[in-house]
Amino acid sequence: MKRLHLFVIKSFIGPLVLTFFIVLFILIMQFLWKYIDDLVGKGLELDTLSELLFYFSVSFIPMALPLAVLLASLMTFGNLGENLELTALKSAGISLQRIMTPLIILVIMISIGAFFFSNNVLPRANLKSRSLLWDIQQQRPELNIKAGSFYNGIDGFSIKVARKDPKTNLLRKVLIYDHRDKQGNVAVTYADSGYMRMSPGDSTLILTLYNGNSYNEVLEEDRKRIRRNIRTYPHRRETFKEQTVMLALTGFGLSRSDEDLFKKSYSMMNIDQLSFIRDSMIDILHERKEIFTSTMLQSHYYIYSRRMPSERKKIKISDPSSIPKFEPYAALSQLSFMEQLGAVDQALSYAKSSQRFITSSGSNLIHHTKRIRRYQIEWHRKFTLSFACFIFFFIGAPLGAIIRKGGLGMPVVVSVVFFVIYYVITLTGEKFVREDVLSPFTGMWISSIILLPLGIFLTYKATVDSAILNIDTYYNFLKKLLLHGKRALKMENGNY
Repeated sequence: MKRLHLFVIKSFIGPLVLTFFIVLFILIMQFLWKYIDDLVGKGLELDTLSELLFYFSVSFIPMALPLAVLLASLMTFGNLGENLELTALKSAGISLQRIMTPLIILVIMISIGAFFFSNNVLPRANLKSRSLLWDIQQQRPELNIKAGSFYNGIDGFSIKVARKDPKTNLLRKVLIYDHRDKQGNVAVTYADSGYMRMSPGDSTLILTLYNGNSYNEVLEEDRKRIRRNIRTYPHRRETFKEQTVMLALTGFGLSRSDEDLFKKSYSMMNIDQLSFIRDSMIDILHERKEIFTSTMLQSHYYIYSRRMPSERKKIKISDPSSIPKFEPYAALSQLSFMEQLGAVDQALSYAKSSQRFITSSGSNLIHHTKRIRRYQIEWHRKFTLSFACFIFFFIGAPLGAIIRKGGLGMPVVVSVVFFVIYYVITLTGEKFVREDVLSPFTGMWISSIILLPLGIFLTYKATVDSAILNIDTYYNFLKKLLLHGKRALKMENGNY
């Protein structure tokens, strides 16, 4: 029996490793496709790009592992069924449950390891990857001055080049506006031609200009004229045959942000941190609701009430029976016409003020509740992704035993279909939790609740050798159906 268990485990480990790296590669390609605009043209070094891909690869492991388990289990038992090895084992009196036992233990270990990975390693990987991606997104692109348009990427300067020679890098009709003093276009340099190069440390742009002029308008400091709001700009022009202009480049290198700025995000926390933040925010939410209730009672409902404060606290807005009955028409009939108009206007003003308070307070409470839901979703996600490995095994293994098709053909199609179903249900439940339609437990575990009975059903069908998903069964059924149809058609035509 030990040899059988080792054989089954070896048959499972190979496809698991293969499919895991295939799925991980697909997820990395999806990430690159999504953020390609933020990465291209930034002059990133190879080690920075490798670091980014490594951290994002680690953060994709919890998503890639369940799909890899599903695909590997389906391929393993599909190969065993296609090579008639599964049939031979059952003929020897070994049940499907005993064949699956070593893999069940292995998958349980993988699920436990996935949980500890999601709780301890994943928050750190998310922190590293998200902070590095943020730094790359904030990095300014490489210097790229295009001909025929102004380039404003250098702080304090606006540069325009009429033409650029791609072979010699010669610039024609170079126009430079100096805006460092923030007084408008008072300093202008024009050159007939020139060359552009970077300093060895890429910190300075060096422009060598030929046959040009520099124009400067100097602000005249005359107190009398300034008091009269009269300013003159004396003009100064300098002609040069060759001039070197050095422009300091700031913001073009990659600057790393402090990672502590991102630690408060829910995806960068473990279970203990999520529980602490969630409980603290729930206490704050209850406190805000109590403040809202007391403010409504004291400042909006009882405007001129003579009730004692102790009596006000006993009245709850949610309980209509606790609100004393009031007859507005009887009270208004005791006032004069002008006093009635004043009372109505004042009541409308109080009502509008209460409405504005309820609207603003309600939106704040809803926003705070949605923030709590984010942390609750992430708390449950630590468990659901790990439990998904266990569920997908009990879907893939019996499916492979029923379909009896190995390789990367049919198993890939079936695995993708089930994973898409799981992913869509998970996203829908998560959205309902964020919108406060479902509770966090129901919304995050609804996909597992739906697929777990399916796995149990498929395991039962595979145990009793059901042909419910065997393609040959349906093919033979359709073949017999067509044959009976042809015979019936011949009998109607009188051939029999």
